[in-house]
Amino acid sequence: MSALTLGRDILGRIARVAEHEWLVTNGIGGFASSTVSLMNTRRYHGLLFASLRPPVERMAMVSKVDVTAIYGGTHVPLATNEFADGTISPQGFCHLESFRLEGLIPVWTWLIGDANLQQRIWMHHGENTTYVEFTRIGGTKDLRLKIEPLCTYRDYHWQPRGERGFGIDTIPGGVRISAHAGAVPYRISSPGARVEIQPQWYWNFKHREESARGLDDVEDLLRPAIIEFDLMAGRPRAVLLSAEQHEPMPAAAALVLERTRQREISARFDGANVAVLAMELEQIERLALAADQFIVERRDSTGMPLGKTVIAGYPWFSDWGRDTMIALPGLTLATGRTEIAASVLRTFAQFVSEGMLPNRFPDAGEVPEYNTVDASLWFFIAVHAYLRNSGDRNFAAEIYPTLKDMLEWHIRGTRFGICVDQTDALLRAGQAGVQLTWMDAKVGDWVVTPRIGKPVEINALWFNAVSIMRDLAKELDRSDDASGYAALAARITASFEREFWFAAGGYLYDVIDGPEGEADETGRRRDRSLRPNQIFALSLPHALVRGDKAKRLLETCAAELWTPVGLRSLAARDSRYVGRYGGGPVERDGAYHQGTVWTWLLGPFVTAHYRVYADAAAALEFLRAIPAHLREACVGQVSEIMDANAPFEPRGCFAQAWGVAEILRTWSEINECENRRQTDSKAITNSANHIRQD
Repeated sequence: MSALTLGRDILGRIARVAEHEWLVTNGIGGFASSTVSLMNTRRYHGLLFASLRPPVERMAMVSKVDVTAIYGGTHVPLATNEFADGTISPQGFCHLESFRLEGLIPVWTWLIGDANLQQRIWMHHGENTTYVEFTRIGGTKDLRLKIEPLCTYRDYHWQPRGERGFGIDTIPGGVRISAHAGAVPYRISSPGARVEIQPQWYWNFKHREESARGLDDVEDLLRPAIIEFDLMAGRPRAVLLSAEQHEPMPAAAALVLERTRQREISARFDGANVAVLAMELEQIERLALAADQFIVERRDSTGMPLGKTVIAGYPWFSDWGRDTMIALPGLTLATGRTEIAASVLRTFAQFVSEGMLPNRFPDAGEVPEYNTVDASLWFFIAVHAYLRNSGDRNFAAEIYPTLKDMLEWHIRGTRFGICVDQTDALLRAGQAGVQLTWMDAKVGDWVVTPRIGKPVEINALWFNAVSIMRDLAKELDRSDDASGYAALAARITASFEREFWFAAGGYLYDVIDGPEGEADETGRRRDRSLRPNQIFALSLPHALVRGDKAKRLLETCAAELWTPVGLRSLAARDSRYVGRYGGGPVERDGAYHQGTVWTWLLGPFVTAHYRVYADAAAALEFLRAIPAHLREACVGQVSEIMDANAPFEPRGCFAQAWGVAEILRTWSEINECENRRQTDSKAITNSANHIRQD
């Protein structure tokens, strides 16, 4: 795989270089991130965010290591910082020649006189340890690096101000920091380096992205010491940042280990047998690597592994049930990592309660929250995808009782008014003040899109859950269950076809039998909001809309919701439409599902298009803008959302699991179908030739 590289056309201007970000993760919820300029523009930028109870309880520890290169006596600052008064000093980005991703490892190349200085950052997989390695290339003069670490100790969502009494102890080649009694200590060291303890607080570092989000945007940081070492050509030196209590692995060995791990991930992704390409194969392979950054280990309070889970998005989300189940096929099955899929499913199965999957696990590790109607239904889709991919009959028998219990809870009723309406077999959900679908924005007591009643995608998912159980019961020789599920699926189909089609609009109602929308002559309300939720009636394994209606629905969504980077969450003709996602929390949450483009919805849209028209090239053409997006925002990743209006600027989380996953899933499934079609076509041709010869 070739490196993804940015040049001086971006790096030479602060406005551009500050908009491009990078991400490094450690497989247990910890991460490092910043801009390509290494100027922190978010509270979520830093070199060591340690996950103290994987994958949650994330603490910011080391914000930066500001570097000054001393080359032949000339001081060349490589750091870039912005302060509250707007001053940017120093302006080290001016010395950047290139930035690239080698796999998942970001690499900077700085020009210093007639020498080049390369910098790499990675984390030890499974540990809260970050490596910052420097390599000198060429040059005729002596080169010394002066390292000034800038430190904190805070929950990663907050930015305390003012001086705090950190303890600083000298260790070989560095320092050990203890923020306060009971805090997890961490170390900053470089073997063989010269260390001078010089504690000093620096004030008023500005985070411009927090300003744009209407949040507290200033932070104070402690420089505990100065670390210096000489850098010889061909002899890399590294600074180690670690919250582990044992001695970290040497940088050279850790780099070999991480590169080997990434090569193994790429090897598991078999993209060689391809019938149709919407992107270059190496770009798909890059997404397969990006997928790995979301797969993490969940551990209990003693540190014992509980299994795998999925971080919904960086930098601020933890693992959410809905996001995990939607993302699972793309992150794991499309990348050839079926054993991780099984682990994730088993992990979440442990937390099923009253037929429901958790919506999210809070950052502080408290009791999971169950305020979602669709996470449980997406669980059925994920199980179906895993069984189809793996043929794991033992797992099918193992998970069947859990799935059956979940369906029974939905039929008789569970939390938040989630219950089957016995008159039509459709699934109802919702109560005042609670947001249960994926359109879940809430500000104080204001639920922006409550969608109480019978939402369209919830009932498409409900039909699929019942249909999947019907087929699974047949495979496991549970004939009584199979016949019952078959009868229920037939009732759902009839009711859905009768109740959801909005003939005048050529699409599906978004919600029926709720408090919103226009009432018919019987008093039943139907919400005509043109939203992307209806696409799941076409894209899920068991479609509910076919023929001319399917084409009309798809044409309407393509004309009014599709953009090159995702689907709008509301049609622009709607009076509630918001074209730009921005402002403070109220403005942003008010726009979140009122037009804002969601990248993950490209997956179901492309799947639906392929299902309706059976034209792989035409379907995958709708992904054509993704390669360019991999070079903006967080380099090599897919953003959560975009502005609804052109030019569709990236917003929200800079790396989103289901955004990456749904592109991988769609691309993989369509190519699998096309490969199968070509194989079948060759077999028919060979058979015909054989008959003619006979």
